[in-house]
Amino acid sequence: MTIPTQATGTSAGGPGPEAGETLLRVTGLKKHFPVTKGVLKRQTGAVKAVDGIDFDVRAGETLGVVGESGCGKSTMGRLITRLLEPTAGTVEFQGTDITHLGAGGMRPLRRDVQMIFQDPYSSLNPRHTVGAIVSAPFKLQNVKPEGGVKQAVQRLLETVGLNPEHYNRYPHEFSGGQRQRIGIARALALNPKLVVADEPVSALDVSIQAQVVNLLDDLQDELGLTYVIIAHDLSVIRHVSDRIAVMYLGKIVELTDRQSLYDTPMHPYTRALLSAVPVPDPRRKSGEGRERILLRGDVPSPLNPPPGCRFHTRCWKATEECATTEPPLVPLRPGHQVACHHPENT
Repeated sequence: MTIPTQATGTSAGGPGPEAGETLLRVTGLKKHFPVTKGVLKRQTGAVKAVDGIDFDVRAGETLGVVGESGCGKSTMGRLITRLLEPTAGTVEFQGTDITHLGAGGMRPLRRDVQMIFQDPYSSLNPRHTVGAIVSAPFKLQNVKPEGGVKQAVQRLLETVGLNPEHYNRYPHEFSGGQRQRIGIARALALNPKLVVADEPVSALDVSIQAQVVNLLDDLQDELGLTYVIIAHDLSVIRHVSDRIAVMYLGKIVELTDRQSLYDTPMHPYTRALLSAVPVPDPRRKSGEGRERILLRGDVPSPLNPPPGCRFHTRCWKATEECATTEPPLVPLRPGHQVACHHPENT
Protein backbone atom coordinates (compact mmCIF):
# COMPACT_ATOMS: atom_id res chain seq x y z
CA MET A 1 0.00 0.00 0.00
CA THR A 2 1.70 3.20 -1.16
CA ILE A 3 0.70 6.81 -1.50
CA PRO A 4 2.11 8.81 -4.42
CA THR A 5 4.84 11.19 -3.39
CA GLN A 6 4.85 14.86 -4.24
CA ALA A 7 7.42 16.04 -6.71
CA THR A 8 7.19 19.70 -5.89
CA GLY A 9 6.29 21.62 -2.76
CA THR A 10 6.52 20.61 0.87
CA SER A 11 3.94 20.28 3.57
CA ALA A 12 2.62 23.66 4.60
CA GLY A 13 3.21 23.07 8.30
CA GLY A 14 6.71 21.69 7.85
CA PRO A 15 7.72 18.35 9.37
CA GLY A 16 5.03 16.91 11.59
CA PRO A 17 5.38 16.50 15.35
CA GLU A 18 6.60 13.24 16.83
CA ALA A 19 3.98 10.69 17.88
CA GLY A 20 2.44 11.72 21.19
CA GLU A 21 3.11 15.44 20.75
CA THR A 22 0.16 17.81 20.49
CA LEU A 23 -0.89 18.33 16.88
CA LEU A 24 -4.20 20.17 17.46
CA ARG A 25 -5.28 22.18 20.50
CA VAL A 26 -8.79 23.57 20.92
CA THR A 27 -9.56 26.08 23.68
CA GLY A 28 -12.96 27.54 24.59
CA LEU A 29 -14.35 26.81 21.12
CA LYS A 30 -17.87 28.11 20.46
CA LYS A 31 -20.20 28.28 17.49
CA HIS A 32 -23.53 30.10 17.87
CA PHE A 33 -25.83 30.28 14.87
CA PRO A 34 -27.96 33.45 15.01
CA VAL A 35 -31.76 33.13 14.84
CA THR A 36 -33.39 36.07 13.08
CA LYS A 37 -37.00 37.21 12.73
CA GLY A 38 -38.96 39.61 10.54
CA VAL A 39 -38.12 41.56 7.42
CA LEU A 40 -35.25 43.39 9.14
CA LYS A 41 -33.70 40.08 10.20
CA ARG A 42 -33.37 41.09 13.81
CA GLN A 43 -31.57 38.53 15.90
CA THR A 44 -33.85 37.01 18.50
CA GLY A 45 -31.52 34.33 19.82
CA ALA A 46 -28.77 31.90 18.89
CA VAL A 47 -28.47 28.15 18.50
CA LYS A 48 -25.52 27.19 20.71
CA ALA A 49 -24.31 24.27 18.64
CA VAL A 50 -20.86 24.23 20.25
CA ASP A 51 -20.61 26.15 23.49
CA GLY A 52 -17.12 26.16 24.96
CA ILE A 53 -15.08 22.98 24.49
CA ASP A 54 -11.43 22.23 25.25
CA PHE A 55 -9.38 19.28 24.05
CA ASP A 56 -6.19 18.39 22.23
CA VAL A 57 -5.27 15.77 19.67
CA ARG A 58 -1.87 14.10 19.75
CA ALA A 59 0.05 13.13 16.66
CA GLY A 60 -0.58 9.55 15.56
CA GLU A 61 -3.66 8.96 17.73
CA THR A 62 -7.36 8.63 17.00
CA LEU A 63 -9.74 10.80 19.02
CA GLY A 64 -13.30 9.54 18.85
CA VAL A 65 -16.22 11.94 19.43
CA VAL A 66 -19.61 10.48 20.37
CA GLY A 67 -23.00 11.78 21.42
CA GLU A 68 -26.65 11.95 20.42
CA SER A 69 -27.75 13.60 17.18
CA GLY A 70 -27.77 17.38 17.57
CA CYS A 71 -25.08 17.51 20.26
CA GLY A 72 -22.67 19.51 18.07
CA LYS A 73 -20.27 16.79 16.89
CA SER A 74 -20.37 17.63 13.18
CA THR A 75 -20.24 21.38 13.85
CA MET A 76 -17.13 20.81 15.97
CA GLY A 77 -15.54 18.87 13.10
CA ARG A 78 -16.19 21.70 10.67
CA LEU A 79 -14.81 24.24 13.14
CA ILE A 80 -11.46 22.49 13.60
CA THR A 81 -11.07 22.10 9.84
CA ARG A 82 -12.08 25.76 9.45
CA LEU A 83 -15.02 25.04 7.19
CA LEU A 84 -16.98 27.15 9.68
CA GLU A 85 -15.92 30.39 11.38
CA PRO A 86 -15.88 30.03 15.20
CA THR A 87 -17.89 32.45 17.33
CA ALA A 88 -15.25 32.36 20.07
CA GLY A 89 -12.27 30.32 21.24
CA THR A 90 -9.06 29.27 19.51
CA VAL A 91 -7.93 26.44 17.25
CA GLU A 92 -4.17 25.82 17.11
CA PHE A 93 -2.61 23.48 14.59
CA GLN A 94 1.05 22.61 15.22
CA GLY A 95 1.32 25.62 17.50
CA THR A 96 -0.11 28.06 14.94
CA ASP A 97 -3.39 29.86 15.65
CA ILE A 98 -5.65 29.17 12.66
CA THR A 99 -8.89 30.36 14.29
CA HIS A 100 -9.60 33.33 12.04
CA LEU A 101 -7.46 32.65 8.97
CA GLY A 102 -9.20 33.60 5.73
CA ALA A 103 -9.44 31.44 2.63
CA GLY A 104 -6.01 32.57 1.46
CA GLY A 105 -4.39 31.88 4.81
CA MET A 106 -6.01 28.47 5.08
CA ARG A 107 -5.09 27.36 1.56
CA PRO A 108 -1.59 26.08 2.45
CA LEU A 109 -2.96 24.38 5.57
CA ARG A 110 -5.54 22.47 3.54
CA ARG A 111 -2.70 20.14 2.61
CA ASP A 112 -2.30 19.16 6.25
CA VAL A 113 -5.94 19.16 7.43
CA GLN A 114 -8.52 17.21 5.44
CA MET A 115 -12.08 16.01 6.04
CA ILE A 116 -14.05 12.89 5.10
CA PHE A 117 -17.74 13.73 4.89
CA GLN A 118 -20.65 11.72 6.18
CA ASP A 119 -22.75 11.20 3.06
CA PRO A 120 -20.83 9.64 0.14
CA TYR A 121 -23.81 10.38 -2.13
CA SER A 122 -23.77 14.16 -1.70
CA SER A 123 -20.06 14.81 -1.09
CA LEU A 124 -19.02 13.77 -4.62
CA ASN A 125 -19.93 15.89 -7.63
CA PRO A 126 -22.01 13.64 -9.94
CA ARG A 127 -20.83 15.56 -13.01
CA HIS A 128 -17.15 14.81 -12.42
CA THR A 129 -15.31 11.57 -13.02
CA VAL A 130 -13.48 9.81 -10.21
CA GLY A 131 -10.21 10.98 -11.73
CA ALA A 132 -11.33 14.61 -11.65
CA ILE A 133 -12.60 14.31 -8.06
CA VAL A 134 -9.46 12.72 -6.61
CA SER A 135 -7.08 14.89 -8.64
CA ALA A 136 -8.74 18.16 -7.55
CA PRO A 137 -6.44 18.63 -4.48
CA PHE A 138 -3.34 18.40 -6.68
CA LYS A 139 -4.65 21.10 -9.00
CA LEU A 140 -5.92 23.40 -6.25
CA GLN A 141 -2.58 23.24 -4.42
CA ASN A 142 -0.51 23.33 -7.64
CA VAL A 143 1.23 20.07 -6.75
CA LYS A 144 2.81 17.98 -9.51
CA PRO A 145 3.12 14.35 -8.37
CA GLU A 146 5.87 12.12 -9.67
CA GLY A 147 4.72 10.32 -12.77
CA GLY A 148 1.85 12.73 -13.36
CA VAL A 149 -1.55 13.31 -11.83
CA LYS A 150 -3.29 10.36 -13.47
CA GLN A 151 -0.75 7.86 -12.17
CA ALA A 152 -0.95 9.40 -8.68
CA VAL A 153 -4.75 9.16 -8.67
CA GLN A 154 -4.66 5.55 -9.82
CA ARG A 155 -2.24 4.71 -6.99
CA LEU A 156 -4.59 6.38 -4.52
CA LEU A 157 -7.55 4.38 -5.85
CA GLU A 158 -5.55 1.19 -5.45
CA THR A 159 -4.54 2.24 -1.93
CA VAL A 160 -8.19 2.49 -0.82
CA GLY A 161 -9.15 -0.80 -2.44
CA LEU A 162 -10.60 0.38 -5.77
CA ASN A 163 -9.66 -0.62 -9.29
CA PRO A 164 -7.27 1.95 -10.84
CA GLU A 165 -9.11 1.44 -14.12
CA HIS A 166 -12.16 3.17 -12.61
CA TYR A 167 -10.42 6.50 -13.21
CA ASN A 168 -12.92 7.55 -15.90
CA ARG A 169 -16.10 6.37 -14.19
CA TYR A 170 -18.69 8.59 -12.54
CA PRO A 171 -19.90 8.42 -8.91
CA HIS A 172 -23.32 6.99 -9.83
CA GLU A 173 -21.58 3.85 -11.06
CA PHE A 174 -20.35 2.98 -7.55
CA SER A 175 -21.93 1.62 -4.39
CA GLY A 176 -22.04 3.61 -1.16
CA GLY A 177 -18.97 1.88 0.25
CA GLN A 178 -17.02 2.50 -2.95
CA ARG A 179 -18.03 6.16 -2.97
CA GLN A 180 -16.80 6.55 0.59
CA ARG A 181 -13.48 5.04 -0.50
CA ILE A 182 -13.31 7.67 -3.25
CA GLY A 183 -13.84 10.35 -0.60
CA ILE A 184 -11.05 8.84 1.51
CA ALA A 185 -8.72 8.80 -1.51
CA ARG A 186 -9.45 12.49 -2.14
CA ALA A 187 -8.73 13.32 1.52
CA LEU A 188 -5.40 11.47 1.41
CA ALA A 189 -4.18 12.91 -1.89
CA LEU A 190 -1.80 15.46 -0.34
CA ASN A 191 -0.53 13.33 2.56
CA PRO A 192 -2.38 15.23 5.32
CA LYS A 193 -1.32 15.13 8.96
CA LEU A 194 -4.85 15.40 10.41
CA VAL A 195 -7.99 13.80 8.97
CA VAL A 196 -11.42 14.62 10.44
CA ALA A 197 -13.94 11.90 9.56
CA ASP A 198 -17.55 12.96 10.12
CA GLU A 199 -19.54 9.74 10.65
CA PRO A 200 -17.64 8.00 7.83
CA VAL A 201 -19.69 4.78 7.97
CA SER A 202 -23.13 5.82 9.21
CA ALA A 203 -24.59 6.05 5.69
CA LEU A 204 -23.22 2.64 4.68
CA ASP A 205 -24.63 -0.85 4.89
CA VAL A 206 -23.51 -2.73 8.00
CA SER A 207 -21.63 -5.28 5.90
CA ILE A 208 -19.57 -2.47 4.36
CA GLN A 209 -18.95 -0.53 7.57
CA ALA A 210 -16.31 -2.95 8.85
CA GLN A 211 -14.41 -2.76 5.55
CA VAL A 212 -14.21 1.04 5.67
CA VAL A 213 -13.28 1.09 9.37
CA ASN A 214 -10.52 -1.48 8.78
CA LEU A 215 -9.31 0.57 5.80
CA LEU A 216 -9.00 3.68 8.00
CA ASP A 217 -7.06 1.63 10.55
CA ASP A 218 -4.69 0.24 7.92
CA LEU A 219 -4.09 3.68 6.40
CA GLN A 220 -3.26 5.11 9.82
CA ASP A 221 -0.65 2.41 10.42
CA GLU A 222 0.79 2.81 6.93
CA LEU A 223 0.87 6.61 6.74
CA GLY A 224 1.06 7.72 10.37
CA LEU A 225 -2.21 9.64 10.17
CA THR A 226 -3.93 11.43 13.04
CA TYR A 227 -7.72 11.04 13.13
CA VAL A 228 -10.65 12.80 14.72
CA ILE A 229 -13.53 10.39 14.07
CA ILE A 230 -17.08 11.59 14.77
CA ALA A 231 -19.72 8.90 15.21
CA HIS A 232 -22.83 7.95 17.14
CA ASP A 233 -22.08 4.22 16.97
CA LEU A 234 -20.21 3.32 20.16
CA SER A 235 -19.04 -0.02 18.76
CA VAL A 236 -17.31 1.73 15.85
CA ILE A 237 -15.71 4.28 18.17
CA ARG A 238 -14.48 1.54 20.49
CA HIS A 239 -12.81 -0.26 17.61
CA VAL A 240 -10.91 2.71 16.17
CA SER A 241 -10.25 5.20 19.01
CA ASP A 242 -7.36 5.70 21.41
CA ARG A 243 -9.21 8.38 23.39
CA ILE A 244 -12.91 9.27 23.36
CA ALA A 245 -14.73 12.55 23.99
CA VAL A 246 -18.43 12.35 24.90
CA MET A 247 -20.50 15.40 23.88
CA TYR A 248 -23.88 16.51 25.13
CA LEU A 249 -25.68 19.66 23.99
CA GLY A 250 -22.57 21.49 22.76
CA LYS A 251 -20.32 20.50 25.68
CA ILE A 252 -17.75 17.78 26.30
CA VAL A 253 -18.89 15.93 29.42
CA GLU A 254 -16.22 13.22 29.54
CA LEU A 255 -12.81 12.72 27.91
CA THR A 256 -10.58 9.74 28.54
CA ASP A 257 -8.92 6.72 26.96
CA ARG A 258 -11.00 3.97 25.44
CA GLN A 259 -10.42 1.39 28.18
CA SER A 260 -11.36 3.74 31.02
CA LEU A 261 -14.49 4.97 29.26
CA TYR A 262 -15.91 1.52 28.62
CA ASP A 263 -14.80 -0.06 31.90
CA THR A 264 -15.42 2.80 34.37
CA PRO A 265 -17.56 5.57 32.84
CA MET A 266 -17.84 8.46 35.28
CA HIS A 267 -20.48 10.72 33.75
CA PRO A 268 -24.10 9.50 34.07
CA TYR A 269 -24.75 10.36 30.42
CA THR A 270 -21.83 8.19 29.30
CA ARG A 271 -23.14 5.35 31.43
CA ALA A 272 -26.58 5.72 29.85
CA LEU A 273 -25.09 5.65 26.35
CA LEU A 274 -23.07 2.52 27.10
CA SER A 275 -26.10 0.78 28.59
CA ALA A 276 -27.82 1.09 25.20
CA VAL A 277 -25.09 -0.79 23.32
CA PRO A 278 -26.46 -4.20 22.26
CA VAL A 279 -24.74 -7.27 23.72
CA PRO A 280 -23.94 -9.62 20.80
CA ASP A 281 -24.13 -12.79 22.91
CA PRO A 282 -27.82 -13.58 23.65
CA ARG A 283 -26.80 -15.92 26.49
CA ARG A 284 -25.31 -13.03 28.42
CA LYS A 285 -27.67 -11.32 30.80
CA SER A 286 -27.61 -7.70 31.84
CA GLY A 287 -25.28 -8.20 34.77
CA GLU A 288 -23.56 -5.60 36.88
CA GLY A 289 -22.94 -2.38 34.98
CA ARG A 290 -25.12 -3.56 32.09
CA GLU A 291 -28.58 -2.57 33.31
CA ARG A 292 -30.50 -0.57 30.71
CA ILE A 293 -30.82 3.09 31.65
CA LEU A 294 -33.80 4.87 30.11
CA LEU A 295 -33.36 8.64 30.15
CA ARG A 296 -36.47 10.65 30.83
CA GLY A 297 -37.54 13.46 28.53
CA ASP A 298 -35.90 14.75 25.36
CA VAL A 299 -32.67 16.56 24.69
CA PRO A 300 -33.25 20.26 25.50
CA SER A 301 -33.11 22.76 22.65
CA PRO A 302 -29.66 24.24 21.95
CA LEU A 303 -31.54 27.49 21.37
CA ASN A 304 -32.28 27.67 25.10
CA PRO A 305 -30.10 25.18 26.99
CA PRO A 306 -30.87 24.65 30.68
CA PRO A 307 -28.76 26.43 33.31
CA GLY A 308 -26.16 24.61 35.36
CA CYS A 309 -25.32 21.13 34.11
CA ARG A 310 -27.04 20.67 30.76
CA PHE A 311 -27.78 17.05 31.51
CA HIS A 312 -29.54 17.71 34.83
CA THR A 313 -33.03 17.74 33.27
CA ARG A 314 -32.63 14.03 32.37
CA CYS A 315 -30.20 12.84 35.05
CA TRP A 316 -31.29 10.51 37.87
CA LYS A 317 -28.57 11.93 40.16
CA ALA A 318 -29.41 15.62 39.67
CA THR A 319 -29.48 17.93 42.70
CA GLU A 320 -30.05 21.64 43.25
CA GLU A 321 -26.35 22.24 42.64
CA CYS A 322 -26.64 20.61 39.20
CA ALA A 323 -29.51 22.94 38.26
CA THR A 324 -27.63 26.13 39.22
CA THR A 325 -23.88 25.53 38.82
CA GLU A 326 -22.22 24.35 35.63
CA PRO A 327 -19.62 21.65 36.39
CA PRO A 328 -16.18 22.27 34.84
CA LEU A 329 -14.36 19.56 32.87
CA VAL A 330 -11.71 18.48 35.37
CA PRO A 331 -9.42 15.43 35.73
CA LEU A 332 -10.72 13.03 38.40
CA ARG A 333 -8.10 10.42 37.52
CA PRO A 334 -4.91 10.70 35.45
CA GLY A 335 -6.08 11.23 31.87
CA HIS A 336 -9.78 10.99 32.78
CA GLN A 337 -11.67 14.30 32.61
CA VAL A 338 -15.32 14.59 33.67
CA ALA A 339 -17.79 17.48 33.95
CA CYS A 340 -20.12 16.27 36.72
CA HIS A 341 -20.93 17.19 40.32
CA HIS A 342 -21.83 13.60 41.22
CA PRO A 343 -19.65 11.32 39.03
CA GLU A 344 -20.00 7.56 38.85
CA ASN A 345 -17.29 5.00 39.63
CA THR A 346 -15.28 7.21 41.97
